[in-house]
Amino acid sequence: MNEPNRILFLAQEIFPYLSDETPIRLINRRLPEYFQGKGWETRTFMPKFGEINERRNQLHEVIRLSGMNLIIEDADHPLLIKVASIQTARIQIYFIDNDDYFGRRKGIADENGVEHPDNDERCIFFARGAVETVKKLRWTPNIIYCSGWMGALAPLYLRTAYSDTPFFANSKIVLSLDDSEFKASFNSKFSQKLLIDGVSANDVRSIDGFQVGYEELMRLAIDYSDAIVLSTPNVNQHLLNYAQTSGKPIMPYQGEGLDCYADFCNSLLDNAQ
Repeated sequence: MNEPNRILFLAQEIFPYLSDETPIRLINRRLPEYFQGKGWETRTFMPKFGEINERRNQLHEVIRLSGMNLIIEDADHPLLIKVASIQTARIQIYFIDNDDYFGRRKGIADENGVEHPDNDERCIFFARGAVETVKKLRWTPNIIYCSGWMGALAPLYLRTAYSDTPFFANSKIVLSLDDSEFKASFNSKFSQKLLIDGVSANDVRSIDGFQVGYEELMRLAIDYSDAIVLSTPNVNQHLLNYAQTSGKPIMPYQGEGLDCYADFCNSLLDNAQ
């Protein structure tokens, strides 16, 4: 009997943990359940933003997965892994947490709409934390689906620092583009913060020494992804043009239906055989 396909979701926003029912939050909620219903195994990760109520959502720490330290700019940051279940969908959500980066701090901006100055490092921490946790789970995904700019660095790390890791060697990386952008650019030291064993300055030369805005970050993600999905109708046109010139497979926005996602992922796996 053939083993089921496996899909890893790295999602910045998922309803109901972030309460406003935006289109991207709803689709990130529905996709894991949909793929699971199609016989796929799923794992889903999101940042544990400060507004997520742990008691109401019944989050609890997974001790065996927590305890690792991630080093960013020579500083140690403890990685905490928490988990909760969406009972009606019978799916689990893993949360990447750290007191400095996520504890008691709302989303990507404060209550006045001012974006957090360390969003660059939060982005790094989420991507690396999720990948390290999947590696610790010893779980091999066929598809890695990255939604939102908080997961945009996962393709870079997967194709460089983790390129020789058996769990990810044959995975196809799908980048979801939507209309959620950040406004405050990351400073010119951002590319240096990305450097770890296996990631060289050459790997991030496209952003080296520059202020990195949303477009620059997502172009880097496109470079290291295998395919692109348009999850909302109003995607940044410059990024769409960049994706089209890359020659990589692109799934156009097709409304709220989910069958197209399964068809697209299956086509990527079929073409890899």
